[in-house]
Amino acid sequence: MESEKTSKIAYSGIEGAFANIAAKKIFPNGNLVSFLDFTSAYKAVENGECDYAVLPIENSFAGEVTQVSDLMFTGSLFIKEVWELTIHQNLLGTEDSSIDSIKTVISHPQALEQCTSFINEHGWKIQIESNTARAAKKVSELNDKSIAAIASKETAELYGLEILASNINENENNTTRFAVFTKDEKSETEKKSDDTFIMMFTVKNKSGMLAKAINVIGDNDFNMSELRSRPLRKQAWEYYFFVEAQGSVCSVQGRKMIKDLQEQCEMLKIVGSYKIQAIN
Repeated sequence: MESEKTSKIAYSGIEGAFANIAAKKIFPNGNLVSFLDFTSAYKAVENGECDYAVLPIENSFAGEVTQVSDLMFTGSLFIKEVWELTIHQNLLGTEDSSIDSIKTVISHPQALEQCTSFINEHGWKIQIESNTARAAKKVSELNDKSIAAIASKETAELYGLEILASNINENENNTTRFAVFTKDEKSETEKKSDDTFIMMFTVKNKSGMLAKAINVIGDNDFNMSELRSRPLRKQAWEYYFFVEAQGSVCSVQGRKMIKDLQEQCEMLKIVGSYKIQAIN
């Protein structure tokens, strides 16, 4: 999606982070604005500071990004588009470092998880950083040959690091989905061409209520590709449910499904509808 040059695009991290790489590809003419974390980037759109936020929602190996799932549930933004970026993780060290000199690796938890086998094979300690690019920057600043970062090849160039090993992620098809969040919900005309949607809901704490809600989705011929639960933070032992499904929510069948679900659910929220697109 190409944006006007005046649009401000929020993302979490710094230059070289995968969210930064994705945002540049999605908005080649946009004004990218860095934020410390997912919440800050999301809220920047809610309060009008930025026009869009590009945030990761799921990785093909490490699974959902739970912080962003919670923002989707509690926040007011809608998903406009979803893009898939192939992720290549690399081991980055200082100029005088080598595989044998490394004792500790630093990165974002998802990146570390994506490279678990490689890390365990070498017996390295791990250290958490808020994102991959900040990990690379930290290794550059520490200038310690025993410490390496797991990050993109772009960060090696940015922060003067050496690529000690390439493509170290466990899954060769390592892909992250990035959602474009905006204040404005799509019109029904825009939604008609979409073939995937995300909704979230809660049900009454009574026997069989979750099963009834799930049956409503199936009975209306929508195929769920994902169903998961997350705890409601303010209510112990109660949960909200996340569903990604194929189909159009503005079709006749989609409107019927929503009406039927509203009878079964305490709260129902359509977060967005979209086509999944690949970032080249």
